[in-house]
Amino acid sequence: MSSDRPFRPSAWLAAPIAAALLLMAAPFARAQAQAAAPATIAAAQPAAPAASQQSAAVAAPANQPASGDQRSLIDRVKQVAKSAGDIFNRVPCLPSKGAAKSMGSLPHVAGKLVAGEPVVIVAFGSSSTQGFGASSPEFNYPNRLVAQLRRHYPSASISIFNAGVGGEDAPEMMRRLQTAVLDRHPDLVIWQVGTNAVLRNVEPSEIAKFVEEGVTRLQAANTDIVLVDPQYSPAVTARGERASRMVNLLGRVAELRHVGIFPRFEVMRDWHEKQAIPVEGFVISDGLHMNDWGYACFAQLLGDDIIRSVGQIKLGINVPADVRTYRPM
Repeated sequence: MSSDRPFRPSAWLAAPIAAALLLMAAPFARAQAQAAAPATIAAAQPAAPAASQQSAAVAAPANQPASGDQRSLIDRVKQVAKSAGDIFNRVPCLPSKGAAKSMGSLPHVAGKLVAGEPVVIVAFGSSSTQGFGASSPEFNYPNRLVAQLRRHYPSASISIFNAGVGGEDAPEMMRRLQTAVLDRHPDLVIWQVGTNAVLRNVEPSEIAKFVEEGVTRLQAANTDIVLVDPQYSPAVTARGERASRMVNLLGRVAELRHVGIFPRFEVMRDWHEKQAIPVEGFVISDGLHMNDWGYACFAQLLGDDIIRSVGQIKLGINVPADVRTYRPM
C-alpha cells in the first residue's frame, strides 16, 4: 500500500501496548511519556528502509537462564507495562463471529514445533506488513505476532522476517519473492496482498494469477502459506466492487491451492458493523492504514488462528491435504 501521504494520528493512538512489550525490546521512554500525557504524535514514516528492518531478532528459548542485563531489561519492561496498561483495556479485541474461515493446514510449522526445531516465518507484503501507521516498529503486526507465538510456545525458537515494502502489490512482490522470501527457507509465509491493486484499479483477476504463481513456488519449497486479503478502510471501501472481487478471488486461490487465508477485510468490517467500533478506532487519518490497536488486534486474531491450526494438526484432527492437487482458475 502506498505510504507517501503524511498523517497525524489522533491522540489516543499513542497508547503503548504492554502485552507486546513483555517479549521484545520497545521504545520504553517514549511509551512512558505517551502513557503519562497522551498527545498527538508526529507524522510517522515507514518503519525503516527495507534492508534494515528485514528481521526481528530470534528469541532465545525461554528455558535459557537470563543474564543480569536481561533480567534488568525484563524488570524495566514490566514496570513500563504496568504503568502504561494494555491497549485492549480501552477496546477489547474480540474474534469475528461472522467471518470465521479455516486457516487450513500448517504441517511444516507443527512439525518443527513438535521436533523442537527453530521455526522461521516471513511476513510478506506491502506497507501494512511494513507497519506504516504504527507508532513504533515494535507495534507492527509481525512483531506483535511473533511475541504472541513466543508466549504460547515458550520453549521454541521462533523468528520472523518482515519483508513488507510500502506501495507494492503482487507483480512487484513476485520480482523479489526469491531473495526476500524463498532464500530464507521459511516454514510459514504470511502473504498480505491486493490492497494497492484495488487502489490503482488493477484488474483483480490479474493479481490472482500472480498470487497463484507465487503460491505454486512457495509450495514447491515446502512452505506453509497464509494469505491476507485487503483491509476494510475508507480508501478501500470507496472502491467497493473491485475490493469485493479482490477479496473473493484471493479466497478462491486459497481454496483451490489448499492454503490458509486470514479474511482481514471481513474481520475489520465486523469491528465496525457488528462491534460498533468507529473506523477511526482502528484506521489512521489517511483512511487506509491501521493504527496501533488495529495492528494489535489483527496480530492477535491471526496468531489465535495459527495456534489453533497447529494444535489441530498435532492432535491429528486436521490432516494436511495434497497441496498440489487443485483446479486452475
